[in-house]
Amino acid sequence: MENVTSNTLHKEEGTTLERDPVKTVIFASMIGTAVEFFDFYAFGTASATYFPKIFFPTLTPTIAMMLSLLTFGVAFVARPLGSFIFGHFGDKIGRKKTLVVSLVLMGGSTVMIGFLPGYSTLGFSAVLLLCLCRFIQGIGLGGEWSGAVLVATENAPEGKRALYGAFPELGAPIGFILCNGLFYVLESFLSASQMASFGWRIPFLASSVMVFIGLWVRKRMQETPLFRKAQENSETTKSPLKEVFKTSWKQIIRGTFIVAVTYTLFFTLSTWSISYATTNLGFSNKEFLLILMGSILVFTAMILISSYLADFWGRKKMLMTTAALLVVFSFVFPYFLSGTHNVAGAVAFLVIGFFLMGIIYGPMGALLPELFSTKVRYSGSALAYNLAAIVGAAFAPTVATWLAANWGIKYVGLYLGVMSVLSFVAFAFTKETKHVDYTE
Repeated sequence: MENVTSNTLHKEEGTTLERDPVKTVIFASMIGTAVEFFDFYAFGTASATYFPKIFFPTLTPTIAMMLSLLTFGVAFVARPLGSFIFGHFGDKIGRKKTLVVSLVLMGGSTVMIGFLPGYSTLGFSAVLLLCLCRFIQGIGLGGEWSGAVLVATENAPEGKRALYGAFPELGAPIGFILCNGLFYVLESFLSASQMASFGWRIPFLASSVMVFIGLWVRKRMQETPLFRKAQENSETTKSPLKEVFKTSWKQIIRGTFIVAVTYTLFFTLSTWSISYATTNLGFSNKEFLLILMGSILVFTAMILISSYLADFWGRKKMLMTTAALLVVFSFVFPYFLSGTHNVAGAVAFLVIGFFLMGIIYGPMGALLPELFSTKVRYSGSALAYNLAAIVGAAFAPTVATWLAANWGIKYVGLYLGVMSVLSFVAFAFTKETKHVDYTE
């Protein structure tokens, strides 16, 4: 019964398989990923725009940009460690408790970045502190997405698992709009020197508001019904990581390459495109952010539409087709980013890119956990998702910047094309999961 109150559910916890109200499931699963992507956009925008001068002022602009974007990749390297930790406890003691801890760790490290001094104050130590905060942030992020999608999908009614799995996925565009909207407002009222001095810090500090809201919501929710059922039937495992590597290593590999292209595409569209547009195409940061925020609405709509269609048609054919279209897009998009201040080309690049991104990203909230059984679902999906972050995104902005500077933008397209082909092959070796029994 989805209309019962939270109080009733807490009283009956451990003796019932009733679900939380839909609004609680939506908010509890969405808020964490919104914070996650808000934090990542804040760091991505800052690393592409402000960090080269704040943390690497003594280097040439190109090298400073590349090193700044490398700090962006530190969190992705840390994420698998977070998936080991949070996946283990998520499958052992439950989704709720681990999600609360991951949110605190993720949000706390983000706020600390907002207080960091620059190179002019601490020298190279400032860079080390930035990387440390980013690393801790990555550990917290390592358990966030998987736990959030399990809160959603393990509460989903029959036949609506992909649609419910879209709730945490919507945190991506929400976090994007909130973060970049804040940057846009700040850059509208503050001068360039004020933004470099203190303005860039405000989004990092502002994320604390979302963290407090997220903690309040997650404290109120109960454990997912499927995990409670597994506990009651003594179907949980004391060593989830050992179990998942023993029984599901093939699923981890397939899941990694299924998701990897979404990371490469996303950070090519967002983080890399900002740095390229502002340094090579004649756009101001404020102008390009406005175009990005408009195109992200397409991303939001396609997450919902593709998730609904994934419940109706199934996952595999739709996602394989999209991966094939991404190969085509990878060879076409460099022509959009030509000339100086080519607004039409920039809009086409972002709208088409986010259209395809929404289609392939939306059903991931259901597909990836469906590859694993209940007792290792958190560990398995967390490992695959966060290994995909390393393969697809950890160095994507840096690699794309290096390719564009040394070989030309067409090689950035080739880079995306290779990742799209790998994803297509991974889909080809994955069975349709629409009718997988989620209770097993």
